[in-house]
Amino acid sequence: MNHQLKRQFAAFVLPTLLAFTVAFIIPFVMGVWLSFTKFTTVTNAKWVGPENYIRAFTADNDFLRALGFTALFTAVTIVTVNVLAFLLALLLTRGLKGTNLFRSVFFMPNLIGGIVLGYIWNLLINGVLSLWGVDITYAAKYGFWGLVLLTNWQLIGYMMVIYIAGLQNIPPALTEAASIDGASPSMVLFKIKLPMVMPSVTICTFLTLTNAFKMFDQNLALTAGAPEKQTEMLALNIYQTFYGRVGWQGVGQAKAVVFFLLVALIAFVQLRATRSKEVEA
Repeated sequence: MNHQLKRQFAAFVLPTLLAFTVAFIIPFVMGVWLSFTKFTTVTNAKWVGPENYIRAFTADNDFLRALGFTALFTAVTIVTVNVLAFLLALLLTRGLKGTNLFRSVFFMPNLIGGIVLGYIWNLLINGVLSLWGVDITYAAKYGFWGLVLLTNWQLIGYMMVIYIAGLQNIPPALTEAASIDGASPSMVLFKIKLPMVMPSVTICTFLTLTNAFKMFDQNLALTAGAPEKQTEMLALNIYQTFYGRVGWQGVGQAKAVVFFLLVALIAFVQLRATRSKEVEA
């Protein structure tokens, strides 16, 4: 039996492990090393120590401004996406007619590519704002709320499906017993449904957080950071630093490492915080 398991490990695990090592582990380690060098290609990298990290934070305010904008955008998006997705999930688990059709319609925006979605919403938002003689790049607030609107439209349907699965896993006996005992609908919602659906909240919050922090395509297509980089998010700032500024490849790589550590830390804290609220059925 052990011999057979070893043969299966070699046949199934090793190819995947090799691919993961080549495609992720090695590039990641090289990326960390390159963040401490000055380079144009990996063959001419010269060690400069922490200089790139210092320049990332002190050479200009673009990176810190992008960090602040991304953090605010992420905080707003996490709340709006998850609240609206949960409300839709509640509505679509009430046995209404056409529920399956509505689920499909709400989920469809998630299937559209980010670049395409950004250009579509750029046309839509600019069409509305043109009534007041401005466009989405006129002021940072227009770009901010445009990105929030786009992200909500894209992600709500996907999160809704996860919340529906969580709500459908709640034992009907719990809600029936609460109703018999005289619990109001709001008490059933906050005392039974929300605690029981916390695993779904954990997943949806994690997905929303990481998607918002890593957003690039939609940001590039919708505002491209305009006006004056005030709506530039972290991923776009890293891209512009690496490819748009000669001799700044090392700084761009340093920003990417900081970005990775930041997202990993925030996601870890979020997972610990929400998992502590989970209860077992």
